[in-house]
This record gives sequence, structure tokens and C-alpha cells, in this order.
Amino acid sequence: MNASEKAQGLEVATKIAVIVHLFKSHFPDAKADLKPWYDDQDTLELVDPDSIDIGFHLPGWSPRFQSCSLLVQIRFHQDPGDDSKKLVGVDTAAFNYQGQAWRLSTVCDWQFEGSYQPAADVGERLKCFCRQVFELFNQNGGVLPS
Repeated sequence: MNASEKAQGLEVATKIAVIVHLFKSHFPDAKADLKPWYDDQDTLELVDPDSIDIGFHLPGWSPRFQSCSLLVQIRFHQDPGDDSKKLVGVDTAAFNYQGQAWRLSTVCDWQFEGSYQPAADVGERLKCFCRQVFELFNQNGGVLPS
């Protein structure tokens, strides 16, 4: 779900701001997009309501990223009967003019998959960013308030 729609409270809005800051501390040229999903019916059917989705756009196509934009999805799961959502993982997908170039998921094995690969230092900084997102949410038990 678009980060702009999830920011309905001081705690969640602050965490989203921190996530953007963390990403930009690794990649200062990236521009954050808190509303990466279109608001049409077809798109809304595909959106995970239990995620915070943020787009990051690079200033043109980047050979180091092998892409021009990234979608970061911070995924949560809500157990039945529990009001809070627990952090499951971070999925990052990079896109170029041909579509999805690669993806990185912390839910599985933290390996890059796809036809293209980012430069090694970019990959390490992305993994560091993912670890920082886990640290941010683990400060309160990995929980996102409802």
C-alpha cells in the first residue's frame, strides 16, 4: 500500500520518514515517491494492504543499479485476533526501461535475482538498508500499530 496512505498517525509517519532518510543516506541522489501505485481499480487489486510501499527514482538510468527506479515494500503480517502487524521482510525490485531488472527479498535468502544485477557495493548498501529497516521496527518488537 502506498506509504502516503499508511502514514495515518505520528508513529507510522515518523517510521516512514526514517525509512526514506535511511535510503537517502545510502543513495543521496534518489528521490522518494510515497505514492508509487496508481489509484485505479486494476492496480488496487494487486496492492498488499499489509505493506508500506515506497518508490525511489534515480536521476536517469544508472549502470551501477542497472535500473532507473526501485520499489521498496516493507511487508507485515497480522495474525487473526491480533491488532498489531509484525514485520515479515523487505522486498526491493529495480526497474529499467525493459521492466523488472532484479529483485532482492529478505523473506528468502537475501540474494539478488533477475536478468541484471546491481554493482557489488550497491548490493551491499541495499542489504545494509534492509538491516536498518529491521532494526527500526525491532525497536518495538517488529510491530506496526494498526
